[in-house]
Order: sequence, then structure tokens, then C-alpha cells
Amino acid sequence: MSGSARLRIGVLGAARILDDALLAPVREVADVQVTAIAARDRARAEAVAARAAIGTVLGSYQEVLDSPDVDAVYIPLPAALHGEWTVRAAEAGKHVLCEKPFTSSVTASREVAAAVQGLPVTVTEAYHTGFHPHLTALRGILASGEIGRVVRARATFCVPIPKRSDIRWNAALGGGGLLDVGYYPMRLLRDLLGEVEAVDDARAWLRGDVDRLVEARLAFAGGVEGGIVSSMWSRRLIEAHLRVVGTAGSVDMAWPYHPQMKGRIVVRSGEGRRVEQVTRRTSYVFQLEAFRDATRGGPNPADASAAVAQAEALRSTYSAAGLALG
Repeated sequence: MSGSARLRIGVLGAARILDDALLAPVREVADVQVTAIAARDRARAEAVAARAAIGTVLGSYQEVLDSPDVDAVYIPLPAALHGEWTVRAAEAGKHVLCEKPFTSSVTASREVAAAVQGLPVTVTEAYHTGFHPHLTALRGILASGEIGRVVRARATFCVPIPKRSDIRWNAALGGGGLLDVGYYPMRLLRDLLGEVEAVDDARAWLRGDVDRLVEARLAFAGGVEGGIVSSMWSRRLIEAHLRVVGTAGSVDMAWPYHPQMKGRIVVRSGEGRRVEQVTRRTSYVFQLEAFRDATRGGPNPADASAAVAQAEALRSTYSAAGLALG
């Protein structure tokens, strides 16, 4: 890292997620510093830099990539721009932490994965939930046999995003409910149950040319039935829940995608009901620590190949609902 023990991160864009995903966590993570930022609106970049003590505001994304004071970049741009800037950053020798979804299509995800393969940099999709230790706890419960053999699971994520000006309602920028909020329940079930073997049924409700609500039934190995609900605007205004049912009990968790908020794991079995508390340390802190460690040779479970697999699962769901995802 340019002779420095500290990972120096440059930011491409001034999106709202920047505070939660990077600027707050960096205060808790050793050996990481945000050193530069650029945005289409320089005034926004300057405002972020002023309140977050970022030393350098640059005039373009490319200037961030060219900076010798930047070892890695964080990319919170619209999904349609992720592929281009991930490849450009990796080819410039910068490690990359790219917001989810990795790109806005399977084709683009595959192209990025191929382009960065073999380059001496770390490329990580910023799926923060997957770095939180609650996922290890859930896997342990299912593997222990405490609830018997898993027979079905359902994950829902519904949040109201009414403003049409939000980029998630812009198909040209990679918008879409399943690509954004729906990413989480799909990824969570895949993390716990393995790959989706088939999408048995899916329905989508649109707002303009963007899906606002998607419901799908999925099939996993061993005959396990899965279900997801994804909504940016529906009667289910706010809902974030995981339920796994086994032959001898069940597991429930509220707020499984942001477990630091109100997350706790409730297990019901023949032994009764018990609750596992979840650390309130944020998933974004765990993510940043894991990214730092991956740039030093540590594991990188959210690499480009993992992003491609997720994109394929999302495309299969869109296709079953009669919608296209490239």
C-alpha cells in the first residue's frame, strides 16, 4: 500500500450511504483513513470533506484513481456506473470496495469479474450484512440440528421509498426494488441455504418501469422451500424479517439485514424458547475491517465471483416474474 501501513481510501461520489458505510465506521477501524473524495457536484464533495476531515477534494473520479495518496476506493455511485469505475480503479492498482449491487446486470458483473481477475488488488462488494457475526450464529443454529432438518425459510425486506427522484426509481441508473432492497433477503437465504436451484414462481408489481414489489418462491437443495418479499412501495411499509422452519422448531430474526438496530435471534424447539442477543456493533464496521484485512491477504468472501452468483439469482427471479435483467 504505497509503503504505508495505513489503508488510504478515496471516495467516488457523495451518496447518502457514505456516512453509514464509511465515514462513521472509519472512526472505529484501525489503520484505515479516508484521504480524498470527488463528486459530480464539487460543492457536495467539499461539504462532506469539511465535516469528515477529509484532506483532499479532487475534481474528478479519475483524479482519485491517479492519486498516489490513495490505496483503495469506495464506490457508492448508482449501480449502472459500478462496473466501469470498479474496472478502472482495479486497473489503476487500487483496491475496490463497491456498493451493492455489484453492477446492474449479470452481463456487466461477469465482465467486471473477468477484467479484475488476476490483478494484484482486492475487489469486494459492499454487502455489509454478510460481515456481521450474526450470520455465523444463524449458520451454527441451523447446522446444530436444534430445529431439526430445515424445510422452509422466508425473508422479507420492505421499506418505503416514495420519492420518484430517488435513483432507485431510475431504471437507466440501475434502479429496481429487487436489485436494491431485495438484494438482502435473496443474499441472506443463499448464505444460509446454498444456491437457488429454481425459482418456482415470482410476481412483480411495477411503478413506471421499475419493480416496486416482488414476491418469489425459491427451491433450494434438499427440497427446502424458500420465499422472499422485496418492496420499495407497497402496503407493507416497513418489514424486515427472517423465519426458518425445521422439523423440530424454528428460528426468527427481526432486522436481519441491519442486526445492529434491533436484531435478536429467537429459537423455538422441543427445549423451549431461547433468545440469542446480537452485538450492536454495526455491520459496516465489520465490513470495513474485513476489507482492510482482505487487502493484506485475508479472506474475501464478497469478491467478484460471489457478486456474479448473486446477480444470477436475481436475474432468475426477475425472469420468472416476466422482467428482464441483462
